[in-house]
Amino acid sequence: MNVSRANLADFVYFLAIARHQSFSRAGQEVGISASALSHAIKGLETRIGVRLLNRTTRSVTLTDAGERLHQVISTPMKEIDDAMEILNKFRDEPTGRIRLNLLSDAADLLLGPVLPIFNERYPEIQIDLTVTNLIVDVIGGGHDAGIRYGGTVPEDMITQRLSPDIRWVVAGTPEYLKRFGIPEHPNDLHNHRCLRIRLGNGAMYDWEFEKGTEKLSIAAPGTITIDETRVGLSLVRNGAGLMYAPEPAMQALVDRGEVVTVLDDWASIAPGFHMYFSSHRQLPTGLRLLIDLIREVQPLGA
Repeated sequence: MNVSRANLADFVYFLAIARHQSFSRAGQEVGISASALSHAIKGLETRIGVRLLNRTTRSVTLTDAGERLHQVISTPMKEIDDAMEILNKFRDEPTGRIRLNLLSDAADLLLGPVLPIFNERYPEIQIDLTVTNLIVDVIGGGHDAGIRYGGTVPEDMITQRLSPDIRWVVAGTPEYLKRFGIPEHPNDLHNHRCLRIRLGNGAMYDWEFEKGTEKLSIAAPGTITIDETRVGLSLVRNGAGLMYAPEPAMQALVDRGEVVTVLDDWASIAPGFHMYFSSHRQLPTGLRLLIDLIREVQPLGA
C-alpha cells in the first residue's frame, strides 16, 4: 500500500486515539468531532484491510495490529512534528498550538495576567488549556506540558521555574474570628472549623507550618473538604471557616478587608509554579515563547 496524504492524516488521528483511548478526547486534540474521527479510522482500516482498534461502548483499545502500527509510526511522526517546529522558528509570525494541563491556581495566578498579552503578541498560536487538580499523565494525555507546584512535578521531566516560591497563609473573616477566637499556635486549629484540602491523588492534605527551625503538619478538622482554591475563597469570605491557601490567591480578600490572616509567624514557604515537559521531544516554539513571556511579565514577582 502506498503512503498517501489521506493515510498520513489518518495516522495522526490513530496516534491521538492511542494516547487518549477515547474518540472524544482524541477529537478535541486534533480538532474534529468524535464521529468524524471514527469514520476516518474506519476508512483507514478498510483501505489496509486490518482492524486497528477494539471498540466497545466504554473503551477503545488497540488490537495487536494496532499495537504494532503504533510502535512503527510513533517515532517518525514525532520527527515530522519536530521538523515543523524547526521551520516554525524561521517564520515572521509563529503559528501552532500549545496544549497545557495545569492547576487551577496556575490558571488564575500565572496565566490569567499573561495570556491576554500572549494572544496580542502571537495571534496565530492557539492555546488549549485543561485545568484540573487531579494528578494525571500529562504527556501521555496528549499535552505539550504541565504546570504544577515545584514539589509535585514528576521526576523524569524537564522543568522550568515560572514563579518564585510561594507563601501559604491561613485566613478567616473578622466575624468568624470574633466568634471562634484567633489561633495563636497551629495546634489551636483543632478547635476551629477548617476547610480541609483534598489533593489531586485523593489524599487529604495536612496544613504545613514553620517557625525558625520548627516545622509542623496539622490534620486540620472540618466538615467541608475542597480540592480547588476558587471555591475555597468563596467559602472563606462567607464565613465557612479558616482556609489555608497561597498568599497571592488570598491577597485580594485581605486587601478588601473581607478576611484577616492569622498565624502569620508560622506561615510556610513552598516551591512556586514550574512548567514541565518530556525530555524526548523538541520544545514547541509556542511553548518557549510562553515561558519567555511569563518570565517577562512576572505575575507573581521575580
